Amino acid sequence: MSPSARRAILAIPFFVAAACARKPPAAKLVLQSAAPDSETSMTEMAQATDDMSSHQMGMGLHMKMTELRPFNAADRDRADEIVARLRPAIDRYRDCRAAEADGYRIFLPRVPQKMYHFTNWSYGYEAAFRFDPTRPTSLLYEKTSDGYRLIGAMYTARKNAAVEELDERVPLSVAQWHAHVNICMAPVGREREMLAPDARFGLRGSIATESACDDAGGRWVPQVFGWMVHVYPFEKDPRQVWSVERQMTD
Repeated sequence: MSPSARRAILAIPFFVAAACARKPPAAKLVLQSAAPDSETSMTEMAQATDDMSSHQMGMGLHMKMTELRPFNAADRDRADEIVARLRPAIDRYRDCRAAEADGYRIFLPRVPQKMYHFTNWSYGYEAAFRFDPTRPTSLLYEKTSDGYRLIGAMYTARKNAAVEELDERVPLSVAQWHAHVNICMAPVGREREMLAPDARFGLRGSIATESACDDAGGRWVPQVFGWMVHVYPFEKDPRQVWSVERQMTD
């Protein structure tokens, strides 16, 4: 990561703190679904975005995924219905300017990423309470020579959503939801350490237990974001639409 990108990520907490101070209380609830909570530095969101975009998403120290259930035709039909509703709903967002006009905002546009998240915080707030396949919390884009190419979407659910609730939204025999867990935040003044290649703290850190975090003087966060699942509705191969491997390699 370039020095300028590092500086951009490290500056984010200050901008977010100022922005959150102006948000009405109800709007802050969206953070339980799609964004960092009040105990979470935006540096962590930057790392999570980078991890999901840079071949690093997997069952590591800080990733939890729902178990893939046995296949059944009813679930497949239900998943197909979600995609059938999502595809036309976001097709107009192939031009990212249309997405921005409808309230989606790009996260870290100046930081090079494999995949860029355009997030609609209002939809994220709604997703904490109900599931609407036509209103994904985030749109997923790849950077091209002349702009951005829409490749998919991301649905979210609140942190404490039960497995059965996740299954009701997107069947667990077809897709796997993921969450970022067991994070030891760096002590105040040592946030830069989370960006080191051999980091102990943060989403890429080697510390993954509360006791080790306490010993290191960090701040333990059991889960930093709500549940998330990616979907790629424009894929021709049905196996790629909800592919976990695709999530890990984009």
